[in-house]
Amino acid sequence: MLRLRSSILTHLAIPSSSAYPCSSLRRLLSATAPPISPNPSSFAVEDYLVGTCGLTRPQALKASAKLSHLRSPAKPDAVLAFLAGLGLSGADAAAAVAKDPRLLCAKADKTLAPVVDGLTGLGLSRPEIARLLSLAGSEFRCRSIISKLQYLLPLFGSSENLFRVLKSGSHLLCSDLERVVKPNIAFLQECGLGACDIAKLCIPVSRVLVTNPEHVRMMVACAERLGVPRGSRMFRHALQAVAFLSKEKIAAKVEFMKNTFRWSDAEVSIALSKAPVVLRRSKEHLQRTSNFLISEVGLEPAYIARRPALITYSLEGRLRPRHYAVKFLTENGLLDHGRSYYVIFTMTEKVFVEKYICPHQEAAPHIAKYYAAACRGELPAR
Repeated sequence: MLRLRSSILTHLAIPSSSAYPCSSLRRLLSATAPPISPNPSSFAVEDYLVGTCGLTRPQALKASAKLSHLRSPAKPDAVLAFLAGLGLSGADAAAAVAKDPRLLCAKADKTLAPVVDGLTGLGLSRPEIARLLSLAGSEFRCRSIISKLQYLLPLFGSSENLFRVLKSGSHLLCSDLERVVKPNIAFLQECGLGACDIAKLCIPVSRVLVTNPEHVRMMVACAERLGVPRGSRMFRHALQAVAFLSKEKIAAKVEFMKNTFRWSDAEVSIALSKAPVVLRRSKEHLQRTSNFLISEVGLEPAYIARRPALITYSLEGRLRPRHYAVKFLTENGLLDHGRSYYVIFTMTEKVFVEKYICPHQEAAPHIAKYYAAACRGELPAR
């Protein structure tokens, strides 16, 4: 495979500059060596995908169904050479072909090169363009991707932010920019969200910009019913919490939380207005966290309702280990009673270790080792 790919690249050398003028590329492609396959009629697509492109046999079997019309490796060879010149590794090229097999049918000079030229004009580097190709799928073969990125890049602030959204799917590039994406963004801006807020919202909930604009309005109304007004600091988090959840599911989760944490209607409203993301926590997590905070730590339900951030933390990775450490230190006279568990649970790991573990290693030589083990879940609940 490597020798064959090396042969392709030798005959189809691509310039090292970031742009690929169509005329130059056309001259390069017209000057290629004779086809690698001496008998084009015997060209086996599946074997080519495995041997030259680096796909697995199951990937090749699936992709070959879309390439059954190919009778020669000439066009795929030119595409692979183009991808190599763009900076894609063999593994990245294989991933791109597996995601969009028809990429191998594209014309390097008339389809791919103009897209690369346009993206370069937007300020994207060759590595960024190569990464975009692996994320965009078939949309990379459409020149409309240039105008879409011209609009989206300033919104997201950087290519990295945009790529984080595209990791979950290329639907943002497939959607209608004028009829769907722009109206949704305009409405979210009317609700008080800036470009940075919208970008942060889209990273965990990437479909929010491509859904029906009427559904986005329903999401906003739902967030407001939770007691989180437009323009507030928590509004983006509320939208993230209710995104694509039905009224019935939200109502059921609210009722479950009321019963689990022994909250009144007013207390559950307080909790959700302060930390709407708790709606996304599983019922198992909510139940176990409630049992721990109320039954084991001894916190009052009203205390938790006013500090719902406590519910968002990992029970095994943070809450239990810190509780055990502080309880041990207190029972052995190394700490005063009456410490705020909210402060203890919410401080960063570095600060907690510096304040509660390091100062007591002489009096309790094994506390650091046991605390680290507890954070890994290796100690029993004692």
